[in-house]
Amino acid sequence: MDADNDTDTVEYPSARKTWWTKTVAWIPGLGVVRQYPIHWLKDDIIAGIVLVTILVPVGIAYSVAAGLPPVYGLYATIIPLFAYALFGPSRIMVLGPDSALAAVIFAVVVPLSGGSPEKAVALAGVMAVAAGLTCLLAGLARLGFITDLLSKPIRYGYMNGIALVVIVSQLPVLFGFTVDGGGTPTKAWEFIQALLNGQTQFWSLLIGVFSLLLILLLRKQRHVSGILLAVLAATLFVGWQDLGRSGVAVLGLLPQGFPSFAFPVIPVSDVLQVAVGGVVAALLAMSETSVLSRAYATKTGDKVSANREMVGLGMANLATGFFQGFPISSSASRTPVAQAAGARSQLANVVGALLVLVLLVYAPELLRYLPDTVLAAVVIASMIGLMEIRSVGRIYRMRPAEFWLSLGCSAGIVVLGPIQGIGLAVLVALISFLWESWRPYSAVLVRVDNLKGYHDVSRYPHGRRIPGLVLFRWDAPLFFANAELFQERALAAVSSSPTPIRWLVVAAEPVTGIDVTAADMLLELDDRLASEGIDLVFAEMKDPVKDQMKQFGLFKKVGEAHFFPTIGQAVSSYLRTHNIPWVDWEQAQ
Repeated sequence: MDADNDTDTVEYPSARKTWWTKTVAWIPGLGVVRQYPIHWLKDDIIAGIVLVTILVPVGIAYSVAAGLPPVYGLYATIIPLFAYALFGPSRIMVLGPDSALAAVIFAVVVPLSGGSPEKAVALAGVMAVAAGLTCLLAGLARLGFITDLLSKPIRYGYMNGIALVVIVSQLPVLFGFTVDGGGTPTKAWEFIQALLNGQTQFWSLLIGVFSLLLILLLRKQRHVSGILLAVLAATLFVGWQDLGRSGVAVLGLLPQGFPSFAFPVIPVSDVLQVAVGGVVAALLAMSETSVLSRAYATKTGDKVSANREMVGLGMANLATGFFQGFPISSSASRTPVAQAAGARSQLANVVGALLVLVLLVYAPELLRYLPDTVLAAVVIASMIGLMEIRSVGRIYRMRPAEFWLSLGCSAGIVVLGPIQGIGLAVLVALISFLWESWRPYSAVLVRVDNLKGYHDVSRYPHGRRIPGLVLFRWDAPLFFANAELFQERALAAVSSSPTPIRWLVVAAEPVTGIDVTAADMLLELDDRLASEGIDLVFAEMKDPVKDQMKQFGLFKKVGEAHFFPTIGQAVSSYLRTHNIPWVDWEQAQ
């Protein structure tokens, strides 16, 4: 077709096309603007209008849960949506304040701020910048795989611990009073004492419990927002009855105007703790965003890159950090709302962000009668949805050790705090991993009649051994921590053989790597076996591992003829070399 008659086939010069392709790869929003299908516009506008009904109350609630003034939750809602629309690769993804991050921010900001809202905002801003830089560097360095470093038991334990921390912090608000305790155990004790002393505010509790029940009952309804209904009903009722005069704490007037640019400045003595908190927030946000983006990419048929997802998340956090926001993540509760409302692209989020901005500029008094107890109900309902009780129970049935690891992570977060708790859990997980790698499973293999392959003698004690041959399997990489154990078990397999041994065949398919210490051990083992007239042989070794053996001089020392692609070929060569009478069950058939 002639290019003059078909504008869709216009070709760009190679250099320009390459520049544009690379630019769009890292700034996907530009590509969407250039190729946006106009028939999506109506759906995106409607979805944005629906989305704003949950963006406002949730943003405010999570800001309060993070120990910050309510309006900054709206700042942390508006700015990330604009930034992610430009830099984010996912077509349907809502970013903003997150329930899992609220406790991390709270744990860092509240102790360091000393009760000063201005300092708390600056601390949260630096946390967001640290989180953004972490995500951005991880994406540019193609380290998207680090989102898999937190195992499911640790993630479940973290979520459950975070949920308990936040619920305990919001229970006094739900009941209409405040407590002064520092840590979660202290807050829980002071909450119980306040209850026993009759400090409950009747109307606050009634409104809060009603809101909580309404949200929980309607949370699975796709077309009805329990949060929106609770906020509207409670706000209208409190305003109508003027319950603010009766002791019901309300939100009050929000500051009017746009979120302004502000470079967050904090004392040097606080930088390390805030930076660590930002890195922890980034790891959690990256993990959640990676899982969510893959899930929605499957639904929409799109392809997403974990590395580019990290860049989009990083830019959103950086932007909110410089506009008086705090660390944010993808939202597992607001993204489904956008999808159910028919969102086709990030324009839906832009529409939602613009409407929140309009609320701040032109109607900041609209939520002045919103009760604090409703915000507490929103947070508590979110925390209940965040908890993974059934999943942890499933882990207990499958592997009790990992269940206790998850439970320990939860307890550590409740007692020590979110950052220290998850640090302790990761440390325990690493020690557990090293222990399993240090003392891995190994087996002597035998031939079992009417069953193909070679199998563990401990599972098949009546299996047949080939005279003069030991087949030894090692189920782990060979490195400094387990090299001596490998040698001990290999020699034990040789000494326990019922017949004099001529070949020790290492079934090396599970071995994924060898270090210098292990290489020296194999050289020593080869010399020791040779002195006893035994050949050291390898089967099924992966080529990268074989390359390592060549670098260490093992390949030449052992001899190329002693490396076989399969165990079967090694056995056949042994039988031919030593003229061993052996009738296999397959040959007999």
